Amino acid sequence: MSVSPILIGIAGGTGSGKTSIAKSLLEAYGDGEVVVIEQDAYYRDLSGMSLEERHNQNFDHPDAIDIELFNQQLISLIKGQSVDIPVYDFSTHSRSDETRSVDPHHVIVVEGILALHYPSLRELMDIKIFVDTPDDIRFIRRVSRDVEERDRTVDSVINQYLKTVRPMHQQFVEPSKYYADIIIPEGGQNKVAIDLLRTKINAILS
Repeated sequence: MSVSPILIGIAGGTGSGKTSIAKSLLEAYGDGEVVVIEQDAYYRDLSGMSLEERHNQNFDHPDAIDIELFNQQLISLIKGQSVDIPVYDFSTHSRSDETRSVDPHHVIVVEGILALHYPSLRELMDIKIFVDTPDDIRFIRRVSRDVEERDRTVDSVINQYLKTVRPMHQQFVEPSKYYADIIIPEGGQNKVAIDLLRTKINAILS
């Protein structure tokens, strides 16, 4: 690649609107220019545990992420090398046998609740974004997503939210906001912020 790629980190609580911002950038620049890498792909493989043990794991703690592989693959993409990203199966809490092949792009977007938590990832980023959305809105979005997309019951979502999601947000996610270059309220609904972000990206690329 003739131009060094830009790495953009997008963090924020569950249901904050991180994905909608990433999708807005993808739509603005196209598949050939932008690739979105999701933190969720790098959950550690728990296939060695019983299903009950897997369900009881804290998936909102930083240790749940295979940060070594995450960091290694981002460095490879920045260097212009293709990578095979894991595909995570949320129904079994294990990695699929399949992988997602990703080639280098001009803009690499990394999104996840802990995207700004790890120093090793922050050091690679050109732009660090935190999406700040009220807790009640985020909770409603979380319930809707997990019930519709991950075949969860409402009770199980609520229990997980109270047991791990909320305390981990307060301990690890919310504090990472102070590492952000840009704080965007309401996620992808904030069109002004998206336009400003595109302007910044264009300036770096040029």
